[in-house]
Amino acid sequence: MQASDLLVECLKIEDVERVFGLPGEELEDVLFSLSNSSIEFIPVRHEQGAAFMADVHGRLTGEAGVCLSTLGPGATNLLTGVADAHLDKSPVVAITGQGNLERMHKESHQSLDIVSIFEPITKWNTQIDDPDTINEAVRKAFKLAEFEKPGATHIEIPEDIAASVTGTQPLESRKRVRRPSPDATAVEMAGSILSDAEKPVILAGNGAVRTRSAEQLRSFIGETEMPVIATYMGKGAVSDADDHSLMTLDSGSRNQTKRVIESADTVLAVGYDIAEHDPERWNPDLNTRIVHLDFEPAEVYEHYNPEVEIVCDISAGLRALRSEAIATADTNWYNKLRESIIEEVTQRPEEDDPVTVRNTLPYLRDVMDDTDVLISDVGSHKMAIAQSYPTYEPNTCLISNGLASMGIAVPGAIAADLAVDEQIVAVTGDGGFMMNSAELETATRLDLGFTVIIFNDNDYGLISEKQRDHTGESFGTRLTNPDFVAYAESFGIDAYRPDSWTEIHDVLQATIPSDELSLVEIRIE
Repeated sequence: MQASDLLVECLKIEDVERVFGLPGEELEDVLFSLSNSSIEFIPVRHEQGAAFMADVHGRLTGEAGVCLSTLGPGATNLLTGVADAHLDKSPVVAITGQGNLERMHKESHQSLDIVSIFEPITKWNTQIDDPDTINEAVRKAFKLAEFEKPGATHIEIPEDIAASVTGTQPLESRKRVRRPSPDATAVEMAGSILSDAEKPVILAGNGAVRTRSAEQLRSFIGETEMPVIATYMGKGAVSDADDHSLMTLDSGSRNQTKRVIESADTVLAVGYDIAEHDPERWNPDLNTRIVHLDFEPAEVYEHYNPEVEIVCDISAGLRALRSEAIATADTNWYNKLRESIIEEVTQRPEEDDPVTVRNTLPYLRDVMDDTDVLISDVGSHKMAIAQSYPTYEPNTCLISNGLASMGIAVPGAIAADLAVDEQIVAVTGDGGFMMNSAELETATRLDLGFTVIIFNDNDYGLISEKQRDHTGESFGTRLTNPDFVAYAESFGIDAYRPDSWTEIHDVLQATIPSDELSLVEIRIE
């Protein structure tokens, strides 16, 4: 068969249902092979949007999202979304076109060494220079992208290779890789450390959500009475309705949760990556005993130097720890703190209170079901969501926090609406929204239904806030914006600009449960 047909057949074997991307001359054969298959090709408005869509698809489903671009600027435009998947441990397979192999030895139009450029942000990447190796390359790309810890892989296919003929066939997809069991000695040591602790705390990271380990973690907490604090990406691993939850590392208006973990004598870190949250911020004095439970050994870092590491399947590790006779933790030292945090994050604003992100979140939480999905962009609103938006199920509050890349919310909401049956809300600032707002056209073309909430302060607000904290003033952060309501309506999207708390409540009640695509601009005071 033609090599491009083999590539697409390999994608079908990997259960790929859709590919996000932009067309290009060097992709012509691949595109027509896709057109003759059951795989849906979704043209987007910018390659970064395609990569973010693949990224969010991977995080929600655990199966690699696929993004496609041409050579040169198309490939470099994918970089931010692929890098986001790399640091957020999301399975993504990026495919890029390239010119003919005979161009590779000399300078030529749009030609860059894309494989070298992608090297630092992927688990594995390659150029296919022989059509007979396509089957192996695709199988390896998906295997490595999806295997713990997941991440991004990349395949480059030159146009003459795509147009050539091959006699090879797709490899069968085999995803049942046995994961390691916990070492008995490590489990015994960890059990002893946790039993000796007077103030133990569980730190639930991205891996606790990603590996579908929430059920085991919740059972472990129920038996040991240990409080749990989540990273921003670990939200939902344990329900914030659970009496043991202290929400996230920075929850509480006076950073109460941060002070709790600083005062803890022992931390059980479950699926925690230091890229999520610098351990120096919660272990500044280096006096906390740390037990590390994850698929990989801990990164070497002065402020994160575990006393024992259980390197295995996280669910299996938690089951093994439950078999240890771990002493039940005292709940008195954190109960009052939890009550204070929950009271704070659920309190509705008074009618004359200023319109802020934090004040809006109780209304948003009331309207969304436990299993509905919020995709947060990056900015000052992300901090409020991470700290003050109660989350009850895994993968229902998606935050980019490894790379922390602006512009993910709208394309992420597109991928989420295609991947799950729940209501989807994209929450963004005006800065992040404008970076990929053109993907609203993609959403309307696909006839999707989700809600975009823009918190508009005409500013790169988080940077302004940090500058003012350091210097008393801000510089280079002010913005001007279009009329967001008119902008949305130009796409045929219903749009609203509520001016009071009553209007905000009514608009959110009307838009979020509906199956219509809508945009809500909330101006920040």
